[in-house]
Amino acid sequence: MTDDKAIREKWDRIYRERGGGLPRAAAVVEENLHLLPASGRALEIACGLGGNALCLARHGLVTEAWDISEVAIQRLETLAAEHKLPLTGAVRDVQQAPPAAGVYDVVVVSHFLERALCPHLIRALRPGGLLFYQTFTRVAVSSSGPSNPEFRLAENELLTLFRELAPVVYREEGTLGDPSRGFRDEAMLVAVKRDH
Repeated sequence: MTDDKAIREKWDRIYRERGGGLPRAAAVVEENLHLLPASGRALEIACGLGGNALCLARHGLVTEAWDISEVAIQRLETLAAEHKLPLTGAVRDVQQAPPAAGVYDVVVVSHFLERALCPHLIRALRPGGLLFYQTFTRVAVSSSGPSNPEFRLAENELLTLFRELAPVVYREEGTLGDPSRGFRDEAMLVAVKRDH
């Protein structure tokens, strides 16, 4: 229990210190907005200040955003209310309380990696639902992201973790070519849950 409390306090402190303004969505969302459904239910897991959730709600999706930090959720709900967006936040430890099955048309995760949660994310999608996922890779050209390799993806690992879904977009550039350009240090996946 103390670990959970320490984690919450750590993230509350980080979000308290972070500046204001509208948080940006991750590249996986911004670059693939055209793939979103015109309506439906969306969920952002480990949302932080909720850049992805705000983007989904602006797109017309009824959006939920979950994070372990009460500070982050309060700031996000204030922004959503100011902009009159269909977004609700919840302070929730997704490892202890993963999403229910068959509820969402879109699930988004960025800069969070808990491998045991992946099957729950797949089940949370309705048939035809989309997963948008982006996080750090072990092959990197900079020092951004977590130092612990357990919180970084192995090569092509997103494709393996979500092999039950059909990939629509996948990007992982590693160190190929000119490492000062392009999409580096991370992998992104957009995948669809096919009707079976």
